[in-house]
Amino acid sequence: MLSRRNSLSWWLTGLVAVLSLTILVPLYFAVVTAFKTPTELAVSGFALPQVWNWDNFATAWALTSFPRRFLTSAIITVGAVVLTLVTNSMVAYAIARNMDRRWVRMLFYYFVAAMFVPFPIIMLPVVKQTAMFGIDNEAGLILIYIVYGLAFNLLLYTSYIRSIPVEIEESASVDGATRWAIFWRIVFPLLTPMNATVGILTCLWAWNDFLLPLVILTDPGTQTLPLAQYVFQGQFNTNYTVAFASYLMAIAPLVLVYVFAQRWVISGVMRGSNR
Repeated sequence: MLSRRNSLSWWLTGLVAVLSLTILVPLYFAVVTAFKTPTELAVSGFALPQVWNWDNFATAWALTSFPRRFLTSAIITVGAVVLTLVTNSMVAYAIARNMDRRWVRMLFYYFVAAMFVPFPIIMLPVVKQTAMFGIDNEAGLILIYIVYGLAFNLLLYTSYIRSIPVEIEESASVDGATRWAIFWRIVFPLLTPMNATVGILTCLWAWNDFLLPLVILTDPGTQTLPLAQYVFQGQFNTNYTVAFASYLMAIAPLVLVYVFAQRWVISGVMRGSNR
């Protein structure tokens, strides 16, 4: 029995090692490409650069107006994350504590069903409505991230909230706490692991998204980083070395966010899946 478990462990370890190559190999290619000249890239894609060329980063910084685009992306991402955590958690709490009511369960299924609606189907009506209401700007984009993330976030939050004992809230209610105070002083702090999970998923989505900013933002001065990086894509050629340098600069903040929040992300997913 022990030998069988050891054999299975080795097989799983080997599978994880092979699957990790799907991340490590593209990452290695991105790093070495960012430091090469176009001539070196044409000779070999995976070879190390002969001279580590930092000029690609300076060129990418200038071509994309990096500080300005970085600030725009940061404002949209932070706004989407903060407002998503506040609003989606409140909606999930109201639903999770009233799942015994039939109309609440139907409302929950209605929200979750939105996960199965492809965005291209509703893209044109959304673009038309945002222009009609004058929210084809950063604020409108943040609102769309909040609304479109509700379905998946609701699924995560409700599973986690139902793992929190109701007796804690009942004790606070006996002591005179209002429902509002119970949520903000008791429930919301307990949601820290799940808030980290939802927050980092929303952060990745809003920071890396290309399609929504493309169709929603009408002012060229409000371009996000992914839109600004499209400048490297020409009709007949692509400046890969400078483009990859720009990509590395763009993913650096997300790496820091994930390193900071990863322990809460893992614990949030594991606890929410136990229900």
